[in-house]
This record gives sequence, C-alpha cells and structure tokens, in this order.
Amino acid sequence: MADTTHLVQLWICLFLLLAIHGCSFYLPGVAPQDFHKASNVFLYLYRYGDFLKVKVNKLSSTKTQLPYSYYSIPYCRPQEIVDSAENLGEVLRGDRIENSPYEFKMRVPQMCNILCRITPNERTASEFKEKIDDEYQVNMILDNLPLVVPVTTSEQDIHIQYHHGFFVGHKVWYAGMKEDKYLINNHLTFTVKFHKDPEFEYARIVGFEVKPFSVKHQYDGEWNEDTRLTTCDPHAKKLVAGIDPPQEIEDRNEIIFTYDVEFQESDVKWASRWDTYLLMSDEQIHWFSIVNSLMIVLFLSGMVAMIMLRTLYRDISNYNQQEDTQDETGWKLLHGDVFRSPVNSDLLCVYVGTGVQFSGMILAAMIFALLGFLSPSNRGGLMTALLLLWVLMAVFGGYAAARLYKSFNGSKWKIITLKTALMFPGLIFTVFFILNALIWGEKSTGAVPFGTMSALVFLWFFISVPLVFAGGYIGFRKPAIENPVKTNKIPRQIPEQPWYMKSGFTVLMGGILPFGAVFIELFFILSSIWLHQFYYIFGFLFIVFMVLVVTCAEVTIVLCYFQLCSEDYEWWWRSYLTSGSSAIYLFIYSVMYFFTKLNITKGVSGTLYFGYMLILSYCFFVLTGTVGFYACFWFTRRIYSSVKID
Repeated sequence: MADTTHLVQLWICLFLLLAIHGCSFYLPGVAPQDFHKASNVFLYLYRYGDFLKVKVNKLSSTKTQLPYSYYSIPYCRPQEIVDSAENLGEVLRGDRIENSPYEFKMRVPQMCNILCRITPNERTASEFKEKIDDEYQVNMILDNLPLVVPVTTSEQDIHIQYHHGFFVGHKVWYAGMKEDKYLINNHLTFTVKFHKDPEFEYARIVGFEVKPFSVKHQYDGEWNEDTRLTTCDPHAKKLVAGIDPPQEIEDRNEIIFTYDVEFQESDVKWASRWDTYLLMSDEQIHWFSIVNSLMIVLFLSGMVAMIMLRTLYRDISNYNQQEDTQDETGWKLLHGDVFRSPVNSDLLCVYVGTGVQFSGMILAAMIFALLGFLSPSNRGGLMTALLLLWVLMAVFGGYAAARLYKSFNGSKWKIITLKTALMFPGLIFTVFFILNALIWGEKSTGAVPFGTMSALVFLWFFISVPLVFAGGYIGFRKPAIENPVKTNKIPRQIPEQPWYMKSGFTVLMGGILPFGAVFIELFFILSSIWLHQFYYIFGFLFIVFMVLVVTCAEVTIVLCYFQLCSEDYEWWWRSYLTSGSSAIYLFIYSVMYFFTKLNITKGVSGTLYFGYMLILSYCFFVLTGTVGFYACFWFTRRIYSSVKID
C-alpha cells in the first residue's frame, strides 16, 4: 500500500514538473517588457528593446469557424517565416503565430511605409475574394497584445468598442453594376499606446490599435525601390484619409501594401492594459441578468430546502414513535430494498467516477482562474490547464469508481477501472478525431497536427490511465461502504406509478431548474467560443457553478423523496439522469443559438459546431449527473440511518 502511494506521488511530481516546464501561466503584474526610445544618434542602429516586431496570428472567421494561417493568402512576407513556440492549448485553438515584415521603432512615428507590391493572378485574386466573402479577420500581436479596431457605435455615443482584428476587405455594390466589387484593406494605420515611466526613459506598451483603409496607390513612372507614392508621401506629410479611390481585387491588378505608425502616451499602466480589451459593451445587462438569475435560483432553493427539512423532520419523528411496524407507509417501507444494487451497476460506477474526475477538473480550473493564473493574455492557457488537470484528476475518478463498485459487492475492480479510464475519453476522442478529419480536409490550421495528436494519446494512455488504476487500487482497498439498513433477499414489487411520477417525466422536469441557473451565463460562454470574444468574469462563473451544484443537489433530493414516497426504490440511475437531463436543454439552447446568433453557412462549419456542442453537452451531463447522484446517495443514507428499523 505504501509503495503504491509513493508511486502515485512520484507520477504526480514528474507530471507537475513537465507541466511547469512546458507551459508558463500568467501571473498578474509579472514580466513587463521595457522599451527605450530610439535616439537620433542610434536611429538606424539595432539596439535591444528599441525595435518592436509585430507578429501575425491566424485568419479567423465567425462565419466559417475555420482558422487559416496568415500566409495562406499572398500577403507580404518577411525574408524567412519563423514560427513562434506554441503551447498545447494554442495548437488546439488553431493559433499559428509567425513573424511579419512589420517593424516599428519605439516612439518613432512612421508614415506611408511601403511594405511590398504584388500582382495577383486569377487564383490568388480568387483566394482574397473567398476570404472576404467569408468575412475573415486578420489577427496580429505586439508585445503579447492582440490588435484591435476601435469602433464608435454612434455620433452621440462617446464610448468606444474594440473589435479583435481587422477584416481582409469588404464588398461594395454601386448602382448600374452587375456584380459586387471586392476591396482589400491594403493600408494600415497603427496606433501604439505606451505608458512612460516618469523617472526613466523607457516605456511599456499598453495598447495596439489599427485603422484599415482600402486605397489604390498611385505613383509616377516605372516601379522601382525608390518609387514615391502620390497617394501618401512622408516627405510631403500626406496621409491616407480614406477619400482616395479604393483598391479593387482583380486579376493582374497590382496591389501596394503600406502602413503608418503613430505613438500615443497613455495614462493606463501596464498592469491594467488588458482592461480595454476585456471591456464588454453589454456589461450592465450581463450584471443584471446574472444577479437576477442568482436571486431566483437562491429563492427557489431556499423554499425547497425549508419544505424538505420540515417534511422530513415530521416523517422521521412519526415513524420513530410508531410501535407497530405494520403501519409503515411511504418511504420507510423500502428500507429492505432501497440499497439494492441497480441494473447496470458497473456502468453507473464508470459514469460516477468520470463525473468526479470532470468535476475536480472544473473546480480546480476555476480556482486557478480566480487567482489570475489563466488570464486571456496567456493564449491557450485555459485549454492547456484543463487537459493537465483532467489527467491529474484521474486518481480521484478511479478512486470514486472503485469505491462505489465495492459497495455493490463487486470483485472485478480492474475491469471497472479500465472502463473508467477508456470509455468517456474514448467517446470524446472519437468525435474529436472525426471533426479533426473534416477540418484537415478544409486545409485549416484548426486541424490538430499528428505530433499534437500523439501527445494527447501519450497523456491519455501513459499518464491518465495509470493514475486511474492507482486511484482504483486505493479505492478498492478501502473498506466497503456499509449501508444503514439491510437489504432483503427477495425484491419488493413496485406499485404502478401515476404518469407524473414515471421516470421519463420526472427526469425531463428535473433538468429545467439546473439549466435555468446557467443559461444566461451560457450565452456569454458560447459568445466567447464562437464569436471570438474574451471571457474573463471567472468570479461570476464560479458563483454560477456553485449555484448549479446546489440546484442539482436540491432538485434531485426533492424528486428522489417523492419517488421513495411512491414506494419506488429504483433511485440510483434516476438520480443521475434527473440532474443530468439539463444537458438536453443545453443542447436545445445551442441549436437556438446557432440559428439566432451565428451566420454559419458552410456544411462543414455547421457540423463542427454541432459536434463540439454535442461534446460540451455530454460533459455537462456527466458533471450534473454526478452531482445529483451523490446528493441523492447522501440523502437516502441520511434518512434511513435516522429511523429505527426493528
């Protein structure tokens, strides 16, 4: 036993060392980078910190949900494309961070810098048009800050909203035209905001904005390296203002890419620079909806708890005062059958163990997020943390499955442990592999590479599975859970139940209230996933999660009590399915969200959406089902241990 415990500790220590070495979690206020102003003497000398290098990320679209590499279309390229190191979460998100030809000098404005000149052929022009049709956005990064486009909603509204990335281009239609014209954003006006230290010369970047323009650049004579544009000229201090003729995308129609850079001093400190990016336009609605949902759910939970306590207290007092056991009625009649092993008890143990593992992963991830370890600035950090925590929580999953299995007088704990380690991850991995094959067929960077897929398999079979077996071994070695009452050898016949107490109806009704506790927050979570928005209110999410747990427990206990009063002792599976049925409503809500909030038109993109939402709903089923089961398990043991059984 001691050797096994030491072995588990060794596995956990080794895995934590790998996790710490492989991914860097963000701590608020840590590791700012200082940049010095380039002086006139060293204006053309490369000195560390004076030059800002812009990186490019994936092309993303809320219309297709298929990310592509920035250089998948013929944008201007550096001499050598260098991929940045990406963590596991970034790869799974489809991020592809690469260098770019954009280079700035700290606090040195630049005007009308010519990046490159291309002449697209029919194929490359078609690629640009396809990306414009699908509303693809270009994502860039400077000092770990994503590029945003400031947008004012109206002339009266001084509040500025920020959209992540700028569109590749847009379509226009003029009267008399037979078809739309495709315009490309070939001129970018960057604004780098910095916060200057009052005592020193260095500054820190606190903002990265852009205003894209489509302008057909003009020049005199033949094109060469010294050509000066007439549409914008740094010598004449002529800027692109958006009134010039736009740049159309056509076969053999040259495109000149240019950019400006201006620097603005800001009062925003480095530690608060992400506040602008995380600002939500509907913040008041969000707060009001969350508080309103919490008040309703807490009020209903209080009423349910009060009714249950008063009713149970009266029942237990009356039963204990009875001398004649022949007068027993209601739930006390089932004391000889209430702990009888259910049908498919092995499968129930597997699902309970999986739910414990999943619940531990969610709870630990929320705690890390509340402490600031999973800031949006750490791209892919949340996904990486979830995977690592899932693997580590395998010990608790195996322990819970084996412990419950032994209470059913089972002896083949290795089979149960193996099913716990393989069944749920196997189903998720199968669906994920099929969806990944569809993404691969679209040649999208969202497809997980073979190396990353191999790493996932390694985490599963060589770390998660052994930890599940270690937990199962420890759990099975523990003494079996003793029931408060003995089980009769002959099962009691269950009387005919009214329609409102049948399993199908009660299961479906039981999932409404737990879903009602989270459906408002679910809107913001889905928006962060499918509309590429940041989600950062982990404090509210933690509160909603706690309310969800309490609601699942109380609803399951109430329906379990009514079921026992109807002399139906088959509560094991029904307790799991009652709260787990909220996943059905979650999937229905995702269907409504698809048709009302998204503009997905491609079949592959729709398949990806419903495939991933099916995975999310299945995980929600396992989570809520396990909470309901343990609540009912505790409740039945509690009430039957409180009565006198002759």
